[in-house]
Amino acid sequence: MKLLITLILSLCACVASAQTGGPLTIRITQGVEGALPIAVVPFEYAGPPLPQDIAQVISTDLTRSGRFRTMDREDLPARPADVAQVNFKDWRTVGMDNLVIGRITATADGGYLVEFRLLDVFTGKQLAGFQIPSHVSNLRLTAHHISDIIFKTLLNIDGAFSTRIAYVTVDRKDAKNSTYRLMIADADGYDSKTILESPQPLMSPAWSPDGNRLAYVSFEDRNSAIYVQDVRSGQREKVVSGIGINSSPAFAPDGSRLAVTRSLEGNPDIYVVDIASKQQRRLTSHEAIDTEAAWAPDGSAIVFTSDRGGGPQIYQVSPNGGDAKRVTFNLGNYNSRASYSPDGRHLVMVNGGSGFRIVTLDLKTGVSRTLTGSSLDESPSFAPNGSMIIYATMGARGTELAAVSIDGTVKQRLALQQGQVREPAWGPFRK
Repeated sequence: MKLLITLILSLCACVASAQTGGPLTIRITQGVEGALPIAVVPFEYAGPPLPQDIAQVISTDLTRSGRFRTMDREDLPARPADVAQVNFKDWRTVGMDNLVIGRITATADGGYLVEFRLLDVFTGKQLAGFQIPSHVSNLRLTAHHISDIIFKTLLNIDGAFSTRIAYVTVDRKDAKNSTYRLMIADADGYDSKTILESPQPLMSPAWSPDGNRLAYVSFEDRNSAIYVQDVRSGQREKVVSGIGINSSPAFAPDGSRLAVTRSLEGNPDIYVVDIASKQQRRLTSHEAIDTEAAWAPDGSAIVFTSDRGGGPQIYQVSPNGGDAKRVTFNLGNYNSRASYSPDGRHLVMVNGGSGFRIVTLDLKTGVSRTLTGSSLDESPSFAPNGSMIIYATMGARGTELAAVSIDGTVKQRLALQQGQVREPAWGPFRK
């Protein structure tokens, strides 16, 4: 019964009052001690002002990762654009380990060529350098790609600055009228776009593996139904509908199927639905509540939440069916909303006790780690590089988003300038 109440509450969660407003604002609340010092010099450009300051975007990306300490512009000892202009001794004197320089050149076709170099201040060697064609409409994305290259080069971790997130906002006009918006934005909160607007609740966004589609739950027909929508064209189709609960869509790794929750025969169970044919197969059949399915990255297993043991716990089952096995032990009486890390090594979930917090479980060693300390944290989602987890939490003005590194050393808050935001889903790497 407790899990059923939780499921019903989650289906209605988006009814909470909120005001939409502007991009998400990100602030670092905790960074890595001894973060790497790096200077990003403004890129040389001879022409009319550009809509994006590429060097500033790169600097902000690296700073908000919590793993770099970037130098303030007013403290830069020089502003070189190529290696011949760099006096490495000056940069060593001010304590920089690495230096980023570059220039932007207008091209005959109306675009731009963005050139950058990442330099090791101590050896004087170039660690990375590329020329990237760009356009006025995607200069910011180009900057994110450069940040990804720098992050990978210096930390040997794929950067996720050029990825996107999906989330839900609600604009409550009065006690009876609200506008619900399914949004996507760059991982830094900019370039937000409304994917769908509805007077009825929208929830549970889930990205397709290629990042081109979103699955979500809509109540526009006065009952929950699951849609799949192309994020570029806006074209969408209803994939799962009917009486009862239709919720919690999760794409299979091949993008052709969804794992969903349905209550066709009373209690909610896990089903696998072929998106093209709409054919579905019941995966679990139990008198308990089974919900919140998530696929293993290699498609070999599905985890889900069930109260078949007396309280919400995480179970695992083959996509071909069979007996479900409990995964969570020694983690208390409440564990829900689990999903896999991109490498399949960890699960992230909501753990309940004195509050609801985000916990990871190492599936190989069985070691768990509590990453958050708020009283109400929910909806965790891994970044595609596995280094960060985004989730919803209670902030000073209501529900907002937060992110934490998998080791707990880096913490961020992502909030709308006004109101509340929830149900985050971190998208895959852009193809």
